[in-house]
Amino acid sequence: MGKIYLQFSTEGEGVKIPVGVRPLIRKCCAAVLKKEGVVDNCEISVTVVDNETIRSLNSQTRGIDKETDVLSFPLGENGEYEVNYATDALLLGDIVISLTKAVEQAQEYGHSVEREIAFLTVHSMLHLLGYDHIEENDRKIMRAREEEILNYMGITRE
Repeated sequence: MGKIYLQFSTEGEGVKIPVGVRPLIRKCCAAVLKKEGVVDNCEISVTVVDNETIRSLNSQTRGIDKETDVLSFPLGENGEYEVNYATDALLLGDIVISLTKAVEQAQEYGHSVEREIAFLTVHSMLHLLGYDHIEENDRKIMRAREEEILNYMGITRE
């Protein structure tokens, strides 16, 4: 597997990336790339935000004026990606995670915030690699792939 270039940032009032989350996201990205057979260097941008920031972004980009947990902005199409020639890395795209929503959902689903962030990262990475869940059959395929990767990583619902 190639090198993973992750660019982390935060946006929103008082948003800080909790200790341990950067390595967790890196581990999730690496697991998805490995399980998907991607051997190239890859570049991914990850932004951790609050609910207001993601609501605004969701409204601007998708026309849906409500909070969501994660947004994915793939830069490739049909397995073709631009390359950052300085790093020889495929530009996969951007992941935006609402930390506020991740904490809420972890409580709602009865598992750790780390598990929720791992799920959202794996979910978003699969989007960057071309998966979608608009159609029911595609949703089932994507959900099964998410669980397979999380189980591979040893991240369970407990």
